[in-house]
Amino acid sequence: MRETCYRCFWPKSLCWCSSIQAMPTRTKFVFLMHPKEYKQEKAATGRLTHLCLADSEVHVGTDFDHDEAVQSLLRDPRHLPMLVYPGAEARDLSHGRLAPSDLAGRRLVLLLLDATWAGARKMLRLSPSLQRLPRVMLTTTAPSRYVIKQQPQPGCLSTLETVHELMLALERAGLDQYPLPEQLLTLFRRMQDYQISCATDPARPGYRRKPYSQPSDRTPHRGASAKRNRFIPDTPGVV
Repeated sequence: MRETCYRCFWPKSLCWCSSIQAMPTRTKFVFLMHPKEYKQEKAATGRLTHLCLADSEVHVGTDFDHDEAVQSLLRDPRHLPMLVYPGAEARDLSHGRLAPSDLAGRRLVLLLLDATWAGARKMLRLSPSLQRLPRVMLTTTAPSRYVIKQQPQPGCLSTLETVHELMLALERAGLDQYPLPEQLLTLFRRMQDYQISCATDPARPGYRRKPYSQPSDRTPHRGASAKRNRFIPDTPGVV
């Protein structure tokens, strides 16, 4: 049985921790992780992203109205909590729709739903306090770099890519600084390279035994395993 690092949840022989530098940010990131994502997801980009951010938190569950730690963050008058979720009422950070003056001296707290499409919708449906939060979104201009997973449609990104794009947008708006812009993407490539090598080498341990196809060769779908799309501007609100 392989030993596991219980910080990054990878085998100790492949542990990421020594190569990760936790970045200080003005923005606080809160990852609301579906239990299935926490327990079963091997890629776990949300967990890797959390390790890269000095002031970030992970909370696991589906109903966050009864999560006292999350509710405490939302009630704190020093915070401006906003949900990263698309919709007509969401402020598009890609187009500078949030300025330092909007914070009014408060700290920006961004909450991300780390789940599949179905999981994220359920989490939001069970958490009216999240539904009431103001929202931010991004408009993506490039396809996801996620080679080993099928995205449901153009514009969908993994949690790790989402935070990378958020940090770039926040820095452009003067809301934050992004000291290590390459770290997240480097980890993302390393994680995928390992999964691809496992798939192509039958002698190497892994959960897949056939090569990955190119994203351009796949048919988009909205299956249960598809990641939640956080960015498409015309995506409906809570359903």
